[in-house]
Amino acid sequence: MKRCICDAAQAVGKIPIDLTSQDWSVDLLSISAHKLYGPKGVGALFIRNGPHSYHIEPLLYGGGQESGLRSGTANVPGIVGFGEACRICKAELEEESRRITGLRDSFEQALLATLPSLKINARRGPRLPNTSSLTFPGIDADALLLSLPEVMMGTGSACSSGAPEPSHVLLAMGLSRAEASSTVRASLGRFTTASQIERATKLIVAAVQKLSGSSSSS
Repeated sequence: MKRCICDAAQAVGKIPIDLTSQDWSVDLLSISAHKLYGPKGVGALFIRNGPHSYHIEPLLYGGGQESGLRSGTANVPGIVGFGEACRICKAELEEESRRITGLRDSFEQALLATLPSLKINARRGPRLPNTSSLTFPGIDADALLLSLPEVMMGTGSACSSGAPEPSHVLLAMGLSRAEASSTVRASLGRFTTASQIERATKLIVAAVQKLSGSSSSS
């Protein structure tokens, strides 16, 4: 029997998740604390119907803690910090989602106003409020990032950053290899401000225009 496994590291804390809802009818769901401002080195795995519902091979053996799934002393400070981070995210989710969505939309609109050839992936589809996937036709994504030391962005998807090949996720979305190689990912967060967005927009536009000139002259 096939199992539905969801890596929800990017979703928890950013969009509502209700595991009792049919919209989230998953068997296993993983969460990482640092993705929602909790401590690094701690996470959680949701297993529908309890820890022994499915055969899961432990990574560590020994004392048999966590129902035999993870031996070793529990990271109590990390667990407490993770729980508190979840509580804060839940309390601020609705308001913070609106704020970040507004910043993201302003960011994308400002880029499009100067760079009309820009492609915003999944712009009309359901997506996280804090993430923007941007394709700059004819611009090498790595070259763009090297031209932006003040702006932290990534190429491809978060899980494939640093990989030499284009993101398989972008290819599955219908982008060509050339388009995938011209795509960067910008992520906003709880501490992102409107002035930072304005500054980043100006720097990105200047870098793209400079690289476009280099491409044309070559």
